[in-house]
Amino acid sequence: MAGSNGKQKTVRDMILSLGLIGIAAAVIYVFIPHDDSAPDIKKVDYRVELLTARRAASYPVAAPEGLPAEWKATSVRFRGDRFDAWHLGFNAPGGEYVQIEQSTQKASEFIDEASQGGEATKQTQEIAGRTWTRYTGGRYDALVHREDGATTVVAGTGSFTQLAEMAKSLKMA
Repeated sequence: MAGSNGKQKTVRDMILSLGLIGIAAAVIYVFIPHDDSAPDIKKVDYRVELLTARRAASYPVAAPEGLPAEWKATSVRFRGDRFDAWHLGFNAPGGEYVQIEQSTQKASEFIDEASQGGEATKQTQEIAGRTWTRYTGGRYDALVHREDGATTVVAGTGSFTQLAEMAKSLKMA
């Protein structure tokens, strides 16, 4: 009989301990602040990198002018050692992503990389005096333009309307 009383006490102590742990977890959850909203997207200033790229690149480097304030630049880089590769990424209205990619790399490889597997369609679009070819089927849809020994890709999760808006705003210098 003495042994069974010890087992009952052990089970009771374990249940009390679990209850206290549950109460402590509930108090911590209630009183420690937590924010479930989407984080603010940090805007980057790309002017210095753009000036550097325009001086160093062997082609006219593209950057947007006159985009609405809802478009936030989120990433920028220029790699002179990798085919004069220029990248400028934006958070577009509606939470979509749109990027500008340029390079002197072999066009087929570069387009595949920039669109992440996109395939050329037979559709072309005249935007701001340039002919752009649509690419679909990859992770990103894309508009592609080749000129001056470089390939320009406007790609992203945005709609073709957003991609065209970006392509229309591009100034090549």
